[in-house]
Amino acid sequence: MQAMQAFNTFLLTAGGLGLFLLGMIIMTDSLKKLAGDRIRSALLRFTKTPATGALSGALATAIVQSSSATTLAAVGFVGAGLMSFSNALGIIFGANIGTTITGWMVVVLGFKFSIDSIASAIILIGVMMRLFASQKWHYIGLALAGFGLIFVGIDTLQAAMADLVEWVDFSQMPANTVTGLIQLVIIGMVFTTITQSSSAGVALTLTALFNDLIQFEQAVALVIGMDIGTTVKSLLAAIGGTVGAKRTGASHFVYNIMTAVMALFLITPYTQAWV
Repeated sequence: MQAMQAFNTFLLTAGGLGLFLLGMIIMTDSLKKLAGDRIRSALLRFTKTPATGALSGALATAIVQSSSATTLAAVGFVGAGLMSFSNALGIIFGANIGTTITGWMVVVLGFKFSIDSIASAIILIGVMMRLFASQKWHYIGLALAGFGLIFVGIDTLQAAMADLVEWVDFSQMPANTVTGLIQLVIIGMVFTTITQSSSAGVALTLTALFNDLIQFEQAVALVIGMDIGTTVKSLLAAIGGTVGAKRTGASHFVYNIMTAVMALFLITPYTQAWV
């Protein structure tokens, strides 16, 4: 009986993660179709310097909710000779800033305001728009439905996490030590590489932290690893490309590694500052 309950809890956790991923995919794909061409044109038009590139990259990622889409566009632009390497670096830096919007959305709307209570209504409105509205509103409806699914997934994850503590010994996770934090970074990196979504990993980590299953330092280390894992796509996209495309893809990896190392060193003084 206990084995069956534990299995059901794991299934609920997997289902919540799946719903979150599905919501992110639907919302991201819809936003790309709705504004993708405009965003690509805007990136080329307004990225005249690294500074404007960073701003454009941050805004583009915040709109389409996908840092991978923004960085891949930058790699493609450099490979096609449409953008300089230095300006593409600005876009990559900005994309790393813009991708934090997802985490804030999860915390503020998922935990603080508990939007999951009206998520089903949001999904219904989105589906109705997809079925009966004009062509332009189809994608808006799908984006809205995906947005609602994200918070249904978060609500499911929260319910699963509350039961998961009975079946999983979270004290066996790598401890808050130098070696333990490095292990957590690797776990986060592997998770993002497999799921190809740092947003899902961040949501899962925030939910575990919200339910006091892991410590703040452990959550930070996991998220740092997930940020490194997002570089896999740009590295793969650069394979077989021009020298500029390879340099852009490699720079994304190097930049995320450098920020990861810096963030690891700042964990202790940051937490002490809040004590």
